Amino acid sequence: MFDNNVFKEGTCKNVIENGVPIGFQLETNITYYRGIPLSMVEYIRVAADGTDIPEEDIRISVDKTDWFTMKEAETVTSYKWEYGEPLYIRALKEGGLEKGSHRVKLTVATRTAYIPVPLEGIKEREVVIK
Repeated sequence: MFDNNVFKEGTCKNVIENGVPIGFQLETNITYYRGIPLSMVEYIRVAADGTDIPEEDIRISVDKTDWFTMKEAETVTSYKWEYGEPLYIRALKEGGLEKGSHRVKLTVATRTAYIPVPLEGIKEREVVIK
């Protein structure tokens, strides 16, 4: 139902620090009609070419400045993921994604005030790293 909001097209790219790829980054839109604090992100799962990225290697940010692990995000109430604004997701992976075509799958689940179960969205895309 919310899958069209997940994994914004054209946003997957390698993250370079000090000239070295440390992983890859992508963007998602919220799967809800309102903003939420990061503490209400239930889980984020990323897979590349059929291989899951471990949860401890996933980072999220609303501003691309302050990054949080999923464990840290459980208590983050001062950063809000607003409707219509992307959530930036980094998957730490030594060397990033090699140049060429890859299948990347993103699963995002959020908790909301009025719905007793998390809202989950899943989107898999073919991406090309240049």
